[in-house]
Amino acid sequence: METPFVFGKIASDKNFTNRKSETERLVSNFVSSVNTILISPRRWGKSSLVAKAAEISSKRNKTIRFCFIDLNNVRTEEQFYQQLATKVLNASATKTRILIDNARKFLGKFIPNITISPDPGTELKLGLDWKEVKKEPEDILNLAEKISIENNIKFVICIDEFQNISEFESPLDIQKKMRSHWQKHKNVSYCLYGSKRHMLLDVFTSPSMPFYKFGDIIFLSKISLDDWIPFIQKRFAESGKKIGNGEAGLIAELTDCHPYYVQQLAQQSWLRTETVCTKPIIEEAFHDLVLQLSMLFQNLTDGLNRTQLGLLKALTDNINQLSSQRTILDYQLGTSANVVKIKKTLINKEIIDFQGSDISFLDPLYKFWLKEYYFIS
Repeated sequence: METPFVFGKIASDKNFTNRKSETERLVSNFVSSVNTILISPRRWGKSSLVAKAAEISSKRNKTIRFCFIDLNNVRTEEQFYQQLATKVLNASATKTRILIDNARKFLGKFIPNITISPDPGTELKLGLDWKEVKKEPEDILNLAEKISIENNIKFVICIDEFQNISEFESPLDIQKKMRSHWQKHKNVSYCLYGSKRHMLLDVFTSPSMPFYKFGDIIFLSKISLDDWIPFIQKRFAESGKKIGNGEAGLIAELTDCHPYYVQQLAQQSWLRTETVCTKPIIEEAFHDLVLQLSMLFQNLTDGLNRTQLGLLKALTDNINQLSSQRTILDYQLGTSANVVKIKKTLINKEIIDFQGSDISFLDPLYKFWLKEYYFIS
């Protein structure tokens, strides 16, 4: 029997959980051509949310075309232009002849070769002349707008892990180029999203940055316990198995409502269940899951120094006043200034995050592993 829980890939249809208000807000922005910035930690369901909103928007407005670009493995400006041009052209039409015509008409001087397979559903692949693109990058940046005007359609360009532009050779320069052209577009809107909250906040909320006030900023929150419980129960029931309110809630509580881990623990519990899922089944599945991840957690921990581990120990002990003299002495953190440096380093490593005075682990299972397996007195 196919497992009723999905993690590690886009969740759609029955696998998509709640997010009603966020979905409707995104759909409204997409249909109204409002730029959107979506921020949340990794594996909280950003990509699934964007895909769901895109699906609904396409049904409401047949003239909208969506381009999905992932910057996870894009490290240069050249690679970015290649991705942007390719994705926009492939979204511009479904017929091969029209795709090739658009490529030649709008990017002819940049394209030494065009590759397309005769197989149905295969995307057009472009080989851009980088020397020519560097001279006039605005032709790539304005490509979607030009095609939209020519064909009376709209584009929504969705760029995942947008913070990776900081790794380009001249990140500020390309941001200036993007903003100077994209802010003039009437038929194209942008959904820019990523997982490094503090980097993205600097890009979009700092008055000195080109993308300041570029669009509607949405901070994605965790799915609530009250939403997870009926979802888990329904998915169990659809497969002919049962799980009670308390047990479904336990799955969400053990994983701190982390979307990826909720689905993963629910799957592992479901696989161990013959008819009715019980608390012992869930607890066994949870501890097995933590142990499966222990090698990854150990490797991550081995890369930390003594003071960084000291601060993590303080956090697992639920210490709130990290800069107090007592905490600094007890956990050997050095100085109050050093505490600030340690926090910044751990944030950059995507181990912790903080909002105001609240500091949290981005991976709840890593916190559990540290407390129960690593920091053993």
